[in-house]
Parts: sequence; C-alpha cells; structure tokens
Amino acid sequence: MIRVENALNTVLKDIKTLGIEVVTLTDSLARVLACDIHSNSSVPAFGNSAMDGYALKSHDTRGASGKYPKVLEVIEDLRAGYTAKKALKAGQAIRIMTGALVPDGADSVVMVEETKKVSSVKCQVSSRMKKEFVRIFKEIKPGENIRKRGEDIKKGERIIQKGTLLRSAHIGILASLGIPKIKVTKKPRIAVLATGDEVIGVGKRLTPGKLYNSNTYALYSQIINCGAIPKNLGIAKDRPAELAAKIEKGLDCDMILTSGGVSVGDYDLVRDVLAKMGADIKFWKVAMRPGKPLAFGHIKGIPIFGLPGNPVSSMVSFEVFVLPVILKMLGLKMDFRNNEVEAIIEEDIAKKKGLRYFLRAHTCWDNGVYFARTTGPQGSGILKSMALANSLIILPEAEERIEKGKKVTVRFLD
Repeated sequence: MIRVENALNTVLKDIKTLGIEVVTLTDSLARVLACDIHSNSSVPAFGNSAMDGYALKSHDTRGASGKYPKVLEVIEDLRAGYTAKKALKAGQAIRIMTGALVPDGADSVVMVEETKKVSSVKCQVSSRMKKEFVRIFKEIKPGENIRKRGEDIKKGERIIQKGTLLRSAHIGILASLGIPKIKVTKKPRIAVLATGDEVIGVGKRLTPGKLYNSNTYALYSQIINCGAIPKNLGIAKDRPAELAAKIEKGLDCDMILTSGGVSVGDYDLVRDVLAKMGADIKFWKVAMRPGKPLAFGHIKGIPIFGLPGNPVSSMVSFEVFVLPVILKMLGLKMDFRNNEVEAIIEEDIAKKKGLRYFLRAHTCWDNGVYFARTTGPQGSGILKSMALANSLIILPEAEERIEKGKKVTVRFLD
C-alpha cells in the first residue's frame, strides 16, 4: 500500500502539458493561456478625460472657490470619439465628455459638478455672435481628472503570463488591445466508465439489488469543473470482454477513469482486465480514507485511474489525484495546494493510524480565523455529506485522535 505523497508523485511524473489551439476571445473564458501576452500599444492610447466637465489650464483656476469663482470662456463642445478643433488659450475652457481626447493647451479637467454655466452674452463686435462662459468653483491641480496615456498598460509590457487561467478581466484587457484571438492549451478529453452488474442508468426502473449510476454524473461534472472535456463510456457489466471493449473506446482520450471493480472481491475485475490489455499498473492501494482501493497506470501511453466504486471515495480520489493531473495537462500555473488553509476543528475526531483521512467538512471564516466542522456521517457511500461540504479536512497518517480546538489542514473544494 502506497502513501498519498508517493502515489501523487508517481501519477504526476510523466504527465505533460497538452498541445496548443487558437480560440476567439468569446471562447477564451476559463481557458489556460499558452504563451505570454505583451501589449502592442499603450492603454489608454491617449490622454483622456475621466469626467464630464471642462478641459482647461489649471493656472486659470488659482484662487477659485464657491465665494470667488473664476469665469472662463467656453469655446467648444467635445464629445468622446472626436478631437477638438481649437487649441486652448489662457482664460478659455472646452466642455468635454468622459473619454474624450484632452485638447491641446489643456492640462486638467474640472468636473461639471464644480461649475455653473453662464448664460450666453452677445459679443460687442457683432450682435450675431454669442460667447458662452462657465464659472469654476474649485482650484484645479495640473493633471486632475485626466487619464494619462499608458496609465493602465504600457506598450511592450507583459500583461498576462503563460499558464494563466483566463478570467473576465483578462479578456477585457485583451479586447482593449485589439487582440481578437489567442493561443490556449487544449482541453484534456477524459473518458468515464462505470462498472458493475448492480449499476443501472439514471432514468431506468430501479429493481431490488440495483443502484443508479451516480459516479459517472459526479465525475462528469468534476471533469467539466476542472476545464476538461468528459466522454461517457457508459456502464460495463462484470464481464472481462465487455469491460475491455469499453476501455478500448476510451483510448482516443487523454485519460481514462473507471469507477468500481478495483477492490478484492471475486467480481472486481478492472485490475486484471487492465493487466491483460497490457496496462502498466503503478500502484493499486493508497493509504487513505476514503479512497483506499485505487489503481493507477498507463495503457498504450494513456494514464488510467481505477477509482473506487463508492461515490464519495470516487469523488475524493478525483480531488486528490485526478485534479492535479488535469491542471498539469492544462499547463496551469497554479498549485492545487493553494486551496489549503489552517483551520480550527470544532469537534473531536478519532481515526485509524497509518491512513490519511479526507473528511467532508464545512469551513468558514470568523473573526480572522478559519473554523471547520464535518458535515455529518463520513461513510464512503453517503453523498449528502459531500454535497454539504465546501472543503476536506486532511488528517495525517500518524494521528489517531484530533481534539476539538486543534489546528488542522483544510483543502477547499471547487
């Protein structure tokens, strides 16, 4: 029986990042970037107004206040997307909208709330010409309310690193640089096969001695949640030829997961069938609970996991072993252990020495500290306690009793 760390090292040893494909920005959410992105321009590309207001020379506002406003001539209106026709001179202002290019001669913008429009007055030279003025009630500093060129991103800057899981903000940045397509790693395709004469498809009539195939659906969703693509191989009965034929159909994928049939019963056939198919089995049992009967190896170069048949054991084994493999295949620059924190356990726990326990738990943050409590009975067939859990309490092999109030390691799920 192999220890968890040794098993995980064995699993990850020969896993390589998959190839590259090109996708559009609309298809890039939650994909893993396959190369560094450097900006091809500055963002913003030009100095622009951060407010609706008036572009002006800051020195024209010196001493301005509510009681003693400064009055400036308004020579033009400037909307976003256009350029000013005139350059500012002393004593002048241009009405400007948010995002508009700051006109020549202006070094700041006063927000409209700090101003008051003055009614137009006729010019003494010509009664047909009118001049517009604005009162400024605040002294403005140079550069105030102006977004400077390159304030967000400088040209040539590395903005997103290879191996990054792309979120909405990353996609927004790429769009702001005018990049329509990017290179990402391919999603792993993972085959899922349930085994056992007792297992029947969801939607069929349940008869005595049978149970619904919950494992495929739970694993299927875990695979999608990790950014991979599942392939459902259905259910294989406890017949070697049928089991081998089903496994063969998964050889076009990047990984195969079976559930059930890896224990020590007379009809636990997966390990023997894999051996006859030429699979190189690296280990069969892991010193953990739940998930002890777990096989791993390679068949025709493809990693294959024989996961336990009990639903919780299957899901926990996926979190501990399959998830890290998927992350490595994706080339994601993120350690799955980043989801681990220290928490104070809120109950006494007894365990068997020599096994690492993964207990379903609910962990919460309270007054600067994490607290964790199990979500109910920990039997490997009790899915409800898995559904109630947001984390796993990890108890080391050497421990036999963990008392309430002790610090434990907790790994958040999802």
